[in-house]
Amino acid sequence: MKKYSLLFIFTILFISCQQNPKTKIDITSPENYIRYASGLSIQKYADFSIVSVSNPWPTADKKYTYILHKPTAVIPDSLKQYSAIQVPVKSIVVTSTTHIPALELLEVEDKLVGFPNTDYISSEKTRTLIETGKVREIGSNQSLNTEVLLDMQPDVIIGFGVDGEKKTYDNLLQNGLKILYNGDWTEQHPLGRAEWIQLFGILFGLEEKADTVFKTIEKEYQEAVKLAQKATSKPTILSGAIYQDQWYLPQGKSWAAQFLDNANGNYLWQDSDGTGSLSLSFETVLEKAQNADFWIGPGQFTLFEQLEKANPNYKHFKAVQNKNVYSFSSKKGKTGGIIYYELASNRPDLVLKDLIKILHPELMEEYELYFFEKLK
Repeated sequence: MKKYSLLFIFTILFISCQQNPKTKIDITSPENYIRYASGLSIQKYADFSIVSVSNPWPTADKKYTYILHKPTAVIPDSLKQYSAIQVPVKSIVVTSTTHIPALELLEVEDKLVGFPNTDYISSEKTRTLIETGKVREIGSNQSLNTEVLLDMQPDVIIGFGVDGEKKTYDNLLQNGLKILYNGDWTEQHPLGRAEWIQLFGILFGLEEKADTVFKTIEKEYQEAVKLAQKATSKPTILSGAIYQDQWYLPQGKSWAAQFLDNANGNYLWQDSDGTGSLSLSFETVLEKAQNADFWIGPGQFTLFEQLEKANPNYKHFKAVQNKNVYSFSSKKGKTGGIIYYELASNRPDLVLKDLIKILHPELMEEYELYFFEKLK
């Protein structure tokens, strides 16, 4: 999905330049330095970068290409068809809590000027900006306040979409604002989601810093994977919970399932195809997972009392009987946002270490859980 007609573009770059036909541009094709993210491609040149986003939402049927350029860059005619955004940006609006950690890791959270549903943000740093009026409320992601956004005139809006409904974004584009879609949440490789920090690095002129941050996370993740392989056991794992008479749990190729596999756990549905969720009856799940050693990620439950009230039949699972149920929903920010939903995709190394600590505590005796907590 990342391949597109760059051969033609590079040929044009070699022979033409709009502002000065005699100007020669070094068109040695740089390789896409994105290695894990399947929906992001970045080719970097001296004064501009070609950024391609191919999967901003699961049903996306087109690729979105952006030219992120320095103020003095000469943009060839062949690239004028794409949206151009001058960098480094000085003000930004993001629309998903998963974008917040990237700003903070790059130490540019002070450039954030707007966010929809600010109560969902958990980070103390960004909450301080909200409380002091430096980050404005811009409605909900499904219905952004165009009036406020047009008044703010941010340098760029990082768009987030679930199903391709983008009338609001189209309206903002028609009114001269810059929209750049982010598809980090559709990535399935744990490091693929974290790698989207490279995009923010380009936007703020902090490419080296973004690369350093990501490589540190990558190193920590890979070392944790190696550590997990030293375990002498492979505990069986159940996940998900019942919602409206159906038990929803991760499919075998999903982001969540890959974590369990990398933690050297035996997720009981790891052989299922797909990257989304399975929808099963309670009886089907009980038959397969009644004796599972652990139940990890039981929906929004944080107390055993909640489990019992929601469905008395949960007591039939060995993981419940042995109190081996772990949730990430108990750790919340000041206004109720779940920290895991905001930070986990940016720090897969911490997620993996948590899971190793749960499944193989002997390997990480001094480590304290960051996201997860045993139900009380």
